[in-house]
Amino acid sequence: MLQIIFNDLSAAEMAALPKLLQLEILGEFQVLPDSLDNLDPKLYGKVSRDGRTLYRYRAGDYRIYFEPHNHGLLIRRVLSKNTIRDFLFRTSLPMAEDEQLAGNHKFWELIEQDGKKS
Repeated sequence: MLQIIFNDLSAAEMAALPKLLQLEILGEFQVLPDSLDNLDPKLYGKVSRDGRTLYRYRAGDYRIYFEPHNHGLLIRRVLSKNTIRDFLFRTSLPMAEDEQLAGNHKFWELIEQDGKKS
C-alpha cells in the first residue's frame, strides 16, 4: 500500500464530506506500488498530457484524481462526479470522459489549484 498525501485543496474537499463517506471512499481506495500500470479500468482511469499522467479513481459519486509522488500518492482533487459532468457539459466536448479531460487546459488548471489564497 502506498502512503496517501493530500494537498491543501483535496484535504479540504475530503473534510467537507460526511465522516462515514470519507471512510468509505478511502477504504475502497486500494493501490499497491506495483499496480499503477495494471489498475482495473472499471474503477480507474488515466488522464495524460505533455508527459504527465494523472489517475482517476471512481468511488461511488466521487472521483479522486491522483498522481505518483516520491513518498506515495498525491491526491490532487476529490470531486463529485456531477462536478465533472457539469464541467464536461459546459466545455461541450464529444469524447469519453478521460479523453475530454486530458485535452482540456481548464481541467489541468482545476487540478493544479492548491486552495491557497494569493
